Amino acid sequence: MLRVSVMELPQLEEVQGSPQPASGVKATEVISLARGEKLVGLAPLDSVLALATEQGVVKRVNPDYPASAQDFEIIKLKPKDALLAVAVSDSASDQLTFISQQAKLLTFSADKVRPQGRTGGGMAGIKLAEGDRLLAFGVTAAGSQAQVVTVAEGSAEGPSVKVTPLSDFPSKGRATAGVRAHRFLKGEEELALAWVGLGPAKAVSAAGVARSLPTEFGPRDGSGVPVAQKIEALGPNYQALTSPALPQSPVGESEVEDSSDPQPAQELPLSDSDQATEALF
Repeated sequence: MLRVSVMELPQLEEVQGSPQPASGVKATEVISLARGEKLVGLAPLDSVLALATEQGVVKRVNPDYPASAQDFEIIKLKPKDALLAVAVSDSASDQLTFISQQAKLLTFSADKVRPQGRTGGGMAGIKLAEGDRLLAFGVTAAGSQAQVVTVAEGSAEGPSVKVTPLSDFPSKGRATAGVRAHRFLKGEEELALAWVGLGPAKAVSAAGVARSLPTEFGPRDGSGVPVAQKIEALGPNYQALTSPALPQSPVGESEVEDSSDPQPAQELPLSDSDQATEALF
């Protein structure tokens, strides 16, 4: 974990209430990464954090970080394993969700993962088949309008995409294999991209250009809908983050690309600790 003051980070410009990623800077302009290291997330230092690794290990970390150190270890990794994702998980009622490259999804309550200190190695989160690895991990509030988006490639018809409410997936025990989240079409062998979080979901290209998502929810173990353009990143709707009362629905083409007269997003106040320090991974 690398500590950085939020005062050192640029504030994104907004157009009609939507942040503009192009006004940001590369992470390497703010922090120094060692060879082979990559940034996986940004998180506050005053919260319990949930971590997930590529081999399916999960850990919730108590916020007992050293006050003066600028970088420190927060999980002991096994050989050839790597940190995949980090998210805030202060509540034991949070839902932890794992999605593997072979389209297995496991979701269970955060109370199955007791918070540990920095030196702990975590515990088994999802049981992965040989050759499989974790592709996506997310933490959502219990009862929230969380969505699962899965993207597969390899079909002659192009990429296939499916959006499904997280509530359609049954909760299973920790360290189990989960259930199928995406049925592959001919030519598809694994997921290229997956995401779980507060909907409605958004999709973009590598350059930040909006991409269309299916206009209807798909069955939890069904195949995806072919789309014309490649999707390279998924994430939450900014309006949903700042106005949680939005109805749960997939994001259709008109919703993705139409930017006319959106309601301005409410600016969320920062706590004293948020103003002072956050941590980059």
